[in-house]
Amino acid sequence: MQLVEKSGGLGLVGASASLRLARPRQAVSRRTWLARAAGVTSFAMLGGCVRGTGNSGLRLATFRADVTVPPGHGMMGGAWLSKTVVDPLEAHGFVLTGCGAPIVFVSVDWCEIRNDAYQRWQEVLASATGTTPERVMVSTIHQHDAPVADLAGERILRERGLTGTICDPAFHEITVQRVGAAARASLRDARPVTHWGMGRAKVAGVASNRRYVMPEGQVRFDRTSATRNAFAIEAEEGLIDPWLRTLSFWDGDVPLVASSFYAVHPMSYYGQGEVSADFPGIARRQRAEATPGVAQIYVSGCSGNVTAGKYNTGARENRPVLAERLRVAMAAAWAETVRVPVTTCAFRVVPLVLEPRASKGFTEQDLKAALNPATKPFDQCLAAMGLSWRERVAAGRPVGVPCLDLGGAALLVLPGETYVDYQIWAQAQRPADFLCVAGYGDGATGYVPTERHWAENDTNLGDWCWVAPGSEPRLQAAIRAALGVSSRA
Repeated sequence: MQLVEKSGGLGLVGASASLRLARPRQAVSRRTWLARAAGVTSFAMLGGCVRGTGNSGLRLATFRADVTVPPGHGMMGGAWLSKTVVDPLEAHGFVLTGCGAPIVFVSVDWCEIRNDAYQRWQEVLASATGTTPERVMVSTIHQHDAPVADLAGERILRERGLTGTICDPAFHEITVQRVGAAARASLRDARPVTHWGMGRAKVAGVASNRRYVMPEGQVRFDRTSATRNAFAIEAEEGLIDPWLRTLSFWDGDVPLVASSFYAVHPMSYYGQGEVSADFPGIARRQRAEATPGVAQIYVSGCSGNVTAGKYNTGARENRPVLAERLRVAMAAAWAETVRVPVTTCAFRVVPLVLEPRASKGFTEQDLKAALNPATKPFDQCLAAMGLSWRERVAAGRPVGVPCLDLGGAALLVLPGETYVDYQIWAQAQRPADFLCVAGYGDGATGYVPTERHWAENDTNLGDWCWVAPGSEPRLQAAIRAALGVSSRA
């Protein structure tokens, strides 16, 4: 089967079916949407942003590397240690050249990469590909049977001789160098990029919001990745983004890479020391087998408050079921893909300054007090990660919000466990365009809730949230700047 460009979209050679793009929810006709997607407007960069220029001569290389942790490594930030490997962890990415300095995007089968560890990934991949660190976009898929990387947090633990361990710095350096080597080697096989592609499909029976309402009206936030609570299962899905979006790059009618974005916590079961890429890893590998020669990248969207809990009890047999539902949507989005000629390319990165949380348990004094041998190892790790964030803020290093902008499509990366509310809000800023949002960029922030969630006393914010209330307007301003909304008005 071959995809070919035709009026109004693509057709299938040797098949009776024709491709179509599912109508966006906004009141915009498909013709208008595609016309805007193929527009040639060049966007002015905002002050302080990185400028990317060049409307032709794009080339793309794809890479992958193993990032599996060894036995005894901290998992989910030190909550437990790895014992066995069920399936390997991988990093999948691409290097895009011809849009100013090279742009790198990589999606990693790790829980989070935070603070100086994130900076190290940017430095190594930038050196490997001949670009600058701020043009390296790193996103983790956020599986919990996988590690968190926070080098400063680990240093804090080791300086005090504590038993808690977040990550192994030596393993981290070996791994990031391996990924960098793969990115460097991929440049030899870079292919021209003539088109980008967009396709989307709804995912059925996977995502649900943590927030649900009890029959008597009580608001609860305990719909976790695995849920046996009958009320949580029976309640409505709540606020989710039901669409899986696949952004692809093409050399003529030859597809080079398909990056699929979907917002859900990527866990079926976890916590037994079994290293695994979980159901997204299964779906990604199945799609790779079905599309030889096309690099398959899976990316978690903003899903700090979205889990599979409504559809998952944590039973082991549910993992392949969730994987199949995700695979079906990935295949459907691919079948719906429409190619658009590349006419413009820009890159922006906007600095985001967020304040450290100062409520009880999160002050510098409280965090340091938790760093003692009597504290449980995981609580030691949580305190160390909180102090790592505070060190970073004190050093004046903001979080980057980067965006690769192709005119009618864009790839935006947001930090940490940003709530899905921000993803939906970001899409509304450019409703006629194909916006793919990656969550779990720099994981330093932990959860980034909205002000409404603070007001409703979201119980998930008892830990793993290191930013203060008031982050919402700052993040929204950074999103608008990264999307170039003001220059498009």
